[in-house]
Amino acid sequence: MTEQEMSIYDHIGELRKRILIVLFFFVIATIGGFFIADKVIVYLQHADEAKNLTMNAFRLTDPVKIYMQFAVIIGCVLAAPVALYQLWAFISPGLYEKERKVTLGYIPVSIFLFIGGVSFSYFVLFPFVVDFMTRVSDELNVNQVIGINEYFSFLMQLTLPFGLLFQLPVVVMFLTRLGIITPMFLSQIRKYAYFVLLVIAALITPPELLSHMMVTVPLLILYEISIIISRISYRKVLKARAEQEREDVSM
Repeated sequence: MTEQEMSIYDHIGELRKRILIVLFFFVIATIGGFFIADKVIVYLQHADEAKNLTMNAFRLTDPVKIYMQFAVIIGCVLAAPVALYQLWAFISPGLYEKERKVTLGYIPVSIFLFIGGVSFSYFVLFPFVVDFMTRVSDELNVNQVIGINEYFSFLMQLTLPFGLLFQLPVVVMFLTRLGIITPMFLSQIRKYAYFVLLVIAALITPPELLSHMMVTVPLLILYEISIIISRISYRKVLKARAEQEREDVSM
């Protein structure tokens, strides 16, 4: 049965199979995460950004909660390549042969961008925010008592969104390849996209101008890079389709 002949039930069955595969790998990866979550937590507690801070548990369940959260996050990160491949495998039958090869290469790029986004947030933005909060507390003569739950919740709130936001060029490239968006569309909605990115930056940063700009500027640059990538991908899509049409005519 060809892709064109597949019924809606066949597509649903195929999607269900791939979701089950992702869930299976996620469960296995999460189980593995339970064995290394404590090491990751201890490392983050002794990193430069936290070495002068004393962690406290205000509830008996706080350490367990953080441990479980990190195990699940590790499971998500480890299962992400499998999820991306299953997404590609589900969509690839509708792509041309050249598009399949190109879009498959998006998976390592996506992983690299996620790591880059998290690294930028953790090594550049997070220390600045911690230092700013500490200086404000000192100026107000406030003795900070830091809860482990609040500390790691804030850390994840600041770093994980950056890893996802750095996926923007890959998402744009992928959607352009699928013909869902075009560079012209991205240019037309630029001012609305800028506003959304400003709001996102405001949500994940403290109410301080410099840290807000440290988040906003990279996001705006990423959007402009995404438009450039979309233009390149759009030209390649048009070229690939033209070549495919010529091959179909000659057959």
